[in-house]
Amino acid sequence: MIESLVSFALATLLLALSPGPDNIFVLTQSVARGSKIGIAIATGLITGCIAHTSLVAFGFAIVIRDNEWLLLGIKIAGAIYLLYLAFQVFKSDPSISLKDSQSSQGNWWDMFKVGVTMNILNPKVSLFFLALLPQFVVQNDTPEWIQIYILGIIFMLVSLVVFYSIALLAGRAAMFIKNSNWFPFFMKWLQIVVFVGIAVLILIP
Repeated sequence: MIESLVSFALATLLLALSPGPDNIFVLTQSVARGSKIGIAIATGLITGCIAHTSLVAFGFAIVIRDNEWLLLGIKIAGAIYLLYLAFQVFKSDPSISLKDSQSSQGNWWDMFKVGVTMNILNPKVSLFFLALLPQFVVQNDTPEWIQIYILGIIFMLVSLVVFYSIALLAGRAAMFIKNSNWFPFFMKWLQIVVFVGIAVLILIP
């Protein structure tokens, strides 16, 4: 059991470090809005994994995978939400995203909710968990659903450490360039591209 958990933790670390929609999103938001906002989004994204772990543990992820209409519906809802976020960024003044007020507690909570919603409305996370977690379940006296939760918690903790590190490093790096004239406009359009890109990735089979 211990060997399986260690192997899973190492696999999770490699996955979290590899470029993907979630860590790229944390990176861009941390550069645009600061480390606290990046940490809020990372926390939300990982919190959403609790739902996906539960779906796998109790077999609902299989239902989603095998029901094409349900899967498509969740994908469309997730893509629409992401496009809505892209539109909100498009309408905003690029300088707003760099103000210190963006690090307030209220904004932290708002961005936490964005992270949770983005994660839950991405059915590919459930399908990914369905493909990954059962491979590390071992035959012993521990019920399979408990092992799935243990693996899910390990995945969340390892990913959270990686995402927090990205947020802190990106936020610090942004401090050196945020006063540049080109920086606010560049980050505004980069955020839009990331939102639209993730929406497209969700819709792709």
